[in-house]
Amino acid sequence: MISDIKKPKIVFTDAATVSQDDISLNPIKKLGELVCYGSTSPEMLRERIADADIVLCNKTKITREDMEAAPRLSCIALFATGYNNIDTAAAADRGIAVCNAGSYSTNAVAQHTFALLLELCSRVGGYNDFVREGGWKSSSLFSVFRYPMTELYGKTIGIVGLGSIGCAVARIAEAFGMNVIAYTRTPKNIDGVTLVGFDELLAEADVISVHCPLTPETTELFGEKEFTAMKESAFFINTSRGGVVNEVALAKAIDSGMIAGAALDVLCVEPQSPDCPLVAGDRLIITPHVAWTPLETRQRLVGTVAANIENFLAGHPTNKVN
Repeated sequence: MISDIKKPKIVFTDAATVSQDDISLNPIKKLGELVCYGSTSPEMLRERIADADIVLCNKTKITREDMEAAPRLSCIALFATGYNNIDTAAAADRGIAVCNAGSYSTNAVAQHTFALLLELCSRVGGYNDFVREGGWKSSSLFSVFRYPMTELYGKTIGIVGLGSIGCAVARIAEAFGMNVIAYTRTPKNIDGVTLVGFDELLAEADVISVHCPLTPETTELFGEKEFTAMKESAFFINTSRGGVVNEVALAKAIDSGMIAGAALDVLCVEPQSPDCPLVAGDRLIITPHVAWTPLETRQRLVGTVAANIENFLAGHPTNKVN
């Protein structure tokens, strides 16, 4: 604990992932000597955090060896809900508190989930391109059925993971008149949501939306077997973590028509690697991990992280995950 240090050194390893000069970090600057790096390579990390009391990061990977190179380090405050990039066991061994950002992005991610789903169903982008390129001007018909469209009303959405985001997605789905089923390892009673087994969810859902954390148990939760078990008319949405999906299997499922389409905001390797098997197209939508990035959401995130640091310095850490 460093509550007796008046001005702790706070090092932000990947500040450009949170603010590109469009939001203020002043709530954090008030709490100590803040040093920001836009991004930090693994080779530079230990040098940059060597004298840090607190490290802030979003997706920077911090290992046991990295922590050992920072003897003053007492807290790692994440600008994220997920914390699989931090060796939390090593942090606990060294008495380092790891605090995540809780549910700051719940509404934004739920909103983006439906933006992806609606694009798959209503093909707004494709129709807009058609009009922009002059297709409607040259048409003899007032309605051009260039792309197939799907109505959500009466369809069944299967939600994998019923945390705050999964529950928010369920509420939106109900507003669209969808039937909501869910699979979760922690049973809970949510109005309007029917809990089912994983295999039943795969077989019954017209849309599968993934909102579980990446853990050893959920790594490649969706592979060839799971995509084979889904309806050929089903859509697959992932806004959680790329690692829950076997990308080769998903590419095969889309290319072969095993499923109707997919939309992703996350990939196994980010930024997208040159050899990624997934290629955006008519039946696959990929956005670059932006579900959590609306301006208001990131402003809220800064406030959440600032509160975590302030509470840690006061001796009562909040959102501590280890």
